[in-house]
Amino acid sequence: MNELLTAVRAGRHHEVPPLVLALDRPGRRAALTELKELRKEVRSWDWQRRDRIRKALLVAGAGCHTGAAGCAAWIGGRDLRDWTRSPYPLILASLKDRAPEWLGDLAHRFAGRAALSDAEYTFVGELTRIAGVPLPVTDNLVVGWAELVGAARWRGRTRRPLTDILRDDPHTAVLASRLFEMPELPPQVDFYDAPDSQDHWPGALCALADDGVLDRAHLVERCVTRLMRGGKSVDQRFFLAVLLRLGTTEEEEDRHLRDWTAMAADGIAPVASHAQQVLVRLDARGVLSTRELADVSGAVLFRQEKKLVRAQLTLLGKALRRDASTAGELLPAVAEAFGHEAIDVQERALKLVARYLPGAGDPEVRERLASAAGQLGPLHRESVAALFGDLVEEEAAEAYEEYLPPAPVLRRLEPAPETVAELVEEVAARVKAHASEHWIPSSAVLDASDGITGFERALDGLVRLARTDREELTGALREALAGVHFVEHGLSPYMIDPRYISTSHGLSAVAASLLGLVTERDRVAWRAKTTVKGADACAHAALNGVLLDRVWEAVEAIAAGRPFLVATPTWHTGAIEAAELVERLRAYRELGASPGPADFAQALLRVRRNSGPEGAAAAAAAEALGTGEGDRLAAWIRADEPVAPVLRHPATAVSRPSAGNWWQRTTTGARQVLLATRERLVIQREFPEAFHWLGRAQLPHARECYHWGPERSSHWTATLPEDPETLAAWLMPDLLFAADQGQRGAVGFLPALAESAGEAGGAMHLALAYGLGARHPEDRTAAVDALLVLAARGRLDGASLGRELAILVDRDLVKVNRTADALGTAAATGAYRTVLTVLAAMLPGLLAYEKTPRGLGDLLSVAAGCAERCGTDGIPPIAGLAATAGRKGSSQTVRQAARLLAAFPARAEESAPEALGPQAAAPEAIGPEGVGPEGVGPQASGADRKDQGVAGLKI
Repeated sequence: MNELLTAVRAGRHHEVPPLVLALDRPGRRAALTELKELRKEVRSWDWQRRDRIRKALLVAGAGCHTGAAGCAAWIGGRDLRDWTRSPYPLILASLKDRAPEWLGDLAHRFAGRAALSDAEYTFVGELTRIAGVPLPVTDNLVVGWAELVGAARWRGRTRRPLTDILRDDPHTAVLASRLFEMPELPPQVDFYDAPDSQDHWPGALCALADDGVLDRAHLVERCVTRLMRGGKSVDQRFFLAVLLRLGTTEEEEDRHLRDWTAMAADGIAPVASHAQQVLVRLDARGVLSTRELADVSGAVLFRQEKKLVRAQLTLLGKALRRDASTAGELLPAVAEAFGHEAIDVQERALKLVARYLPGAGDPEVRERLASAAGQLGPLHRESVAALFGDLVEEEAAEAYEEYLPPAPVLRRLEPAPETVAELVEEVAARVKAHASEHWIPSSAVLDASDGITGFERALDGLVRLARTDREELTGALREALAGVHFVEHGLSPYMIDPRYISTSHGLSAVAASLLGLVTERDRVAWRAKTTVKGADACAHAALNGVLLDRVWEAVEAIAAGRPFLVATPTWHTGAIEAAELVERLRAYRELGASPGPADFAQALLRVRRNSGPEGAAAAAAAEALGTGEGDRLAAWIRADEPVAPVLRHPATAVSRPSAGNWWQRTTTGARQVLLATRERLVIQREFPEAFHWLGRAQLPHARECYHWGPERSSHWTATLPEDPETLAAWLMPDLLFAADQGQRGAVGFLPALAESAGEAGGAMHLALAYGLGARHPEDRTAAVDALLVLAARGRLDGASLGRELAILVDRDLVKVNRTADALGTAAATGAYRTVLTVLAAMLPGLLAYEKTPRGLGDLLSVAAGCAERCGTDGIPPIAGLAATAGRKGSSQTVRQAARLLAAFPARAEESAPEALGPQAAAPEAIGPEGVGPEGVGPQASGADRKDQGVAGLKI
């Protein structure tokens, strides 16, 4: 036994099987007791020591177990599974003296465990072969088998066909059939790159069915059942691909009539489309009754997919032409399409009703159809009135009411934890789980432990309790953070790099310093790297550098015994009340101490600037302190200036592309719409060096940074809670890449920025325009949240946002269809008037194009829907709308333009100015007044703005 334990501790796993076989039953039990104790001990070791003995420990424990259940549990232990080369041949060698019945029992027990890979499948297969028992078919075993089959395709110099691999596997018949029983398919089965190829799972399984290896009828039944059940979209597509390749007989289609109707109503689009095609064949054969057709049509016409709805209307039209007497049953189903968002769908449904209405003799049916026609918009009112006459009731006009979310309310930050236990629990949770690294939606109800507020509470708590209970705090942290990587190995370079730091890394650095893991030399050297220098420095590293400088200064504050941090926010946005900051400075004066430079500098950036009586009183109180910090605070409040004034971009007009110059809109140099910021000398002169980047003039530069991510950015808005314009200008390149190149997650800060107390001017509206045109839906949703927050707070200039969107569309920086999707989402919340105001300013420039932008019809559809719900009172006429509506043809753009035009008063466009671009119909884009030496304001020309924007910079 001692030799076995010695070999295990030395990691000599190849020596373990003979040593195990040399032990008798009592010896194995005694060794197992020692191995279990060793396993507990190993869990506290560092990863290198664990790796050295893990495989030997696994083999020894498996061989020493005398019961199959315990052996299966030992082999499947997660802490023993982290190996590179499979140890299962060694386990089989250590078990070769066991009875076949015992090995069969082990195979069945182990096959039922979770997370089996190809190595486990091979192990179970060998166990069953040796024991002479059938292979236990479990879902986990099928996952391992699929992984093994997928890997076998790439062994050797040439790729083996999947069908050949499956034919050679003796277990294919039972395991492949199990695929159709599993709740979710293995990922290796779902993936195939060429749907028409035979060398993927659907094609291979159908080939096996043709060969008689698999039962074709059974596969058809299982595919239909799985498509009926629903599930992951990728799984549904797999079963549909198999079903399409297998084909269905008329008898099979007839037998599953109810299944096809259910799939057409509720299945994903590809499944519903196939089911609809089967229903067409059933209807042609007379199997589908009129009642069943009406029922399924009502459900299909309720769907949003236009292709499905149009196909269903075609099927209904064929049924009505074949037998007009069915109009009484089928026309109410047709009327379901009156509520569809597509104007052409509504028109097709209305034409069907008009054609076959005489065949519906029942007055009750006519009343139902007339009631349903009330869903149609103003474009169809005359047709509806002519068709139904007095049956159409004029609805009393109701005053429109805009539905916006409640304006966000400031929530006061809870004080720092007062006990060591509470503080250590919060710090450990944040360090281990990185819970503070994600953006918090503006609509969320923030818990005090979430986001930047939780980080600030924890940082302030560490400073406070380190001064009063240093020994207890250090001991509790050491115990709570045992096993964390930086405690065992020190801080990683990325944790102290301004390009990569997050709030959880900041807490880790402070905790490491408290535990004595950071030397004074390292601290000084690492803090020197917080300063971002060079012309290529980005805003991400600069803002992170401020955080990192504060972290290292907090370490110094703990060493110096400072009582607390003055930069801890008052509110959840990161802002500090000026009067509260004055009281903190007063407490420092009474103690005869001074706050840290970075701590005080961050407090100044966070203090709420107020030019009214409250601000004046706070400035006077700060000045009365008689300290340098008090004087600086008073001057900062009285100045009431942004951290870095924003210069507006010169792109204030929308060009009119034609067929001859359309290509010019895609040139890179002319497409960027970014903002510059002026310098702020007081920051460069009086703030610590890590803050100097914030005070320098910044020229716009479109450069994609690969070192940042939304998970490392939650503190940015809290760094400048009073300056959303400045922050939006600095982060504008990220938003550009989110819209133009699909960078994911860059829009996440917009909702928090919309909650900031500062002005929402031109930079914020340009940022919002980029966000609404972002490539990824989750980013557009974040932008919609920000739009609704600004609207609820009364800070949204819809006309300005619309003009910015038109400019970005003109430069191919945002796509019209994505913008339509985002604005449609905003309108669906009840903000119809808000969205219509945006679109009324955006559309004139787009309607002036010689070549219609792709997606313009969708945008007009959103505008028409808004106009029909909220009316057009107060909305200026849209230049170019009548000309677009009067074009020949029946395209979506023309139809939706006519629909929108019908919502305006007659001949309203005659008073609209010529469609020279959005600037001709409304004031210019909003922006901060007086940002240049000449007092650049909203009425300045584009050329003047461009000249002043460059001349006013001090580089």
